[in-house]
This record gives sequence, C-alpha cells and structure tokens, in this order.
Amino acid sequence: MRAWARLPDEELLQKRFCDLKLSIERSPLARHVRRLYGDLERRGIRTRPHVWLSEEWFSPDGVPGIAVPFYLAHPRLERLERRIMHEAEGGNSRGLMRILRHEAGHAIDNAYRLRRRKRWREVFGPASRPYPARYRARAGSRRYVQHLGEWYAQAHPTEDFAETFAVWLTPKSGWRKDYEGWPALHKLRAVDELVADVRDRPAPVRNRTRIEPLDEDTRTLAQHYRRKLAHNRQIRRGLADELLRRAFTQERPRRQSMKAATLLRAQARPLTAAAARTLRIDPYSVAQVLRMLIERSEELHLYVRGNQRDARRYSRWMLERLTGLYSQGETPHLSL
Repeated sequence: MRAWARLPDEELLQKRFCDLKLSIERSPLARHVRRLYGDLERRGIRTRPHVWLSEEWFSPDGVPGIAVPFYLAHPRLERLERRIMHEAEGGNSRGLMRILRHEAGHAIDNAYRLRRRKRWREVFGPASRPYPARYRARAGSRRYVQHLGEWYAQAHPTEDFAETFAVWLTPKSGWRKDYEGWPALHKLRAVDELVADVRDRPAPVRNRTRIEPLDEDTRTLAQHYRRKLAHNRQIRRGLADELLRRAFTQERPRRQSMKAATLLRAQARPLTAAAARTLRIDPYSVAQVLRMLIERSEELHLYVRGNQRDARRYSRWMLERLTGLYSQGETPHLSL
C-alpha cells in the first residue's frame, strides 16, 4: 500500500499530483482500457488511443488519445473524490466503459480526421461551431442517441458524433433495433459508413501527445478541489440566473408590479419549509440558496409577471431544484 493512502483527508489534500506516482498499468483502469481496445479490434479499427492520467476526463482536439481522471487509479483517491464532490464520474465499471467509449469517439475522430469529411459534416454539422457554455436540450428529441445522459449529444456536433460512436461501438448494443424509426438511426449508419471507409487502415494522426499529464502536475489536491468547487458554484449561479429570468421579467409589466425579490422575501418562510421537507435537509441550507436568489433577483432587476400564485409555485420548484444541486456540491470541512 502506498504511504499516502493511509493519510487522513486533510493531509492527503496537501500532496502534489506528481508525488502520487500513479500509473494506469498498476491500477484497476488497465483492464478497462484493454476492454476498450478489444471493442475497437472487433470493429476492425487499428488505432489504439493512448490513455494517460490527468485531473479530468477529456480528449484534446488533434490528439488521438484519452485523459482519465486520477481518482480512478486508486480506491483511496476515489473515496476522497466522492466525499468532496459527492460523486466519482466513471466510478463503476459500467459508467467507466460508457465514458471511455465516448472519449474513444473523439480520439478516433482525431486520428482519422473524420470531421473534415463531407459525410461527417452533412450528418453532424460543422465541428467549427462554437462550443456553448450551456445548452438547452430537447428531452423528447429522437434525432440524437442517448448514451451518457443529460442529452449530451445535443451539446455540440463533436459530442453528437462521440455519443453516436459510443452507441455504435458498444458490444451487443442492438442499435439497429433500439433506434428503429428514430432520425438518430441515420447518424448511426453514418458512423458505420465512416468507419468502414477507414477500417484496417493506419491513422494519419498518430501522435502520442499527453495534455496536462499527472506526472508533470505540481498542483496539490487541495488546489484542484478548490478550483473545481469554485467552477461548480459558477455553473450553478449561471443556472440560477437562467431560471430566474424564466420565472420573472426585467421589463416591469405594470407600475404596481411586485419586485421578484419582494415576493421571495415575503414567501421566505413557507418556501424554505416546503423545500426542506421535500428534500429532507435542514432549513438553513435552503435559506442560503433562497438568499442568493433574492440577491440575484435584485441585481438583475426582476419583476413578477402574471399572477402571484403561479410565481410562488415556480419559485418553490426553482428553490428545490437549486438547493438539491447545491447540497450535492457542499464542501466538507476539510483544509482546502
């Protein structure tokens, strides 16, 4: 056992990534990478994306490889990830293979420069399209496959391809039957055609570049989690603004229209109590989120539109949704 694996969380967080001396070959990840290579071999794809450890999941543009988060290389680090972030993305075998197959889609796209092909662009759209900070998914759309969840294929053409590739690559996925009658079947057939055209060919892009590899990362785990938690808070604040703008309006409908902040303050007690009961958490946590909503409503100069009963109903739903998200991302009492 590694010496750092026995340290309490507060001491482990002070360790630098490069000092952990982790490797994929000596970790549980190795068999999952071999399994991915087996999937590619069965499909006649010669390229084997190289895999390295980093801070997060990603496959960089122009690199036929996959970065895997460090915590999947050791059970002790996975426990730390779960304690701080309340989840470990890819922390079970099924979830890990889903993400690996998705990232393999990016890697194979890069290896064979598939996005440059006319067929790719016709089916998935231009890869040069700006990547959105947020996207509004159409939950009922059958134009996209369903793989990772959150309707991720709808985020960008490159994600659409990677998700479609992952479904196509999964052994015994039965995609022809599962997506029969869906417009997404056209995309799955396009992946089949694109791969058939490069099958058994060496890839033109074969670099082994590693972006932000763990063995060169001098940040401490505390610095990593501090930044990650701050990023998550920023995302949630953006979601709060989006929901507030849906519920209220910046254009005052009438002279006597109530300010959104005034309504939220007036309903603070029943809203907090209802959300706490529904979510089964302490009212204090709910009150903190409600206070943030009130402050944002004031800064955005929002007013109630329509009747107050509907505004109260939506406010409760919004408060419960945001409190649920915030409670999942609370920071434990650690020395970050």
